[in-house]
Amino acid sequence: MRVVVTLACTETGDRNYTTTKNKKTHPGRMELRKYSPRLKKYTLHRETR
Repeated sequence: MRVVVTLACTETGDRNYTTTKNKKTHPGRMELRKYSPRLKKYTLHRETR
């Protein structure tokens, strides 16, 4: 049930991170605050398809 998802920065659109998630327990899109190297600060990253 675990799938690999890509996280993209909401401010720059860069796809900086990949992670895994369980689709059964978290059916919606994942949102995490991660470090953006281009902006040199922590920003919101959302799951892309």
